[in-house]
Amino acid sequence: MIIGITGGTGCGKTTLLEVAGQLGVQILDCDAIYHHLLQTDPELLQAIDAAFPGVVEAGQLQRKKLGTQVFADPAALERLNAITHQAVRQAVEAQLRPDCHVAIDAIALFESGMNRLCQVTVAVTAPMEERVRRLIERDGVTREYALSRIAAQKDPQWYQDRCDYVLVNDGDPDTFRRKCLAFFGQLGIMKKNPNGGAL
Repeated sequence: MIIGITGGTGCGKTTLLEVAGQLGVQILDCDAIYHHLLQTDPELLQAIDAAFPGVVEAGQLQRKKLGTQVFADPAALERLNAITHQAVRQAVEAQLRPDCHVAIDAIALFESGMNRLCQVTVAVTAPMEERVRRLIERDGVTREYALSRIAAQKDPQWYQDRCDYVLVNDGDPDTFRRKCLAFFGQLGIMKKNPNGGAL
């Protein structure tokens, strides 16, 4: 089974992926794949630099400089997405393993067309202020920058309308982990004990 995981930044998709990994699910993190491609695919970096001059310095993408150009400009964000989605989707398809369950973590799951690879899709959502707090702590950004990142993304309802399942991360971490375990259990994905039975 291929499970598509999506939702806005700071919602808690990482926790869902950690639980998936503990259950033996193959994890394909599209954000991590994208950043790996930036280090290994010079054509991708050149395409971004051509579309957004000045965001590449000494062969390295300056993420915050790029962010200031695209997060407040929907048209610019669309141009960036057009460049990156195809490269990431091809990398995901090349890494899919047929011998186990797979979770694809993609904020642009539907926009990139990767949802067509999935049998099940799930949206992770969280209250706005909780998302802002997590971004500030995780990325070391200002509140204003965090809000601009969130504002540049789809409304939570957009994800909910398109996904088969919704997980709301509005409690403490342990509570959300239990929600994640229950979700995978509903899909029939459970941790196996050494004798082959479900724990």
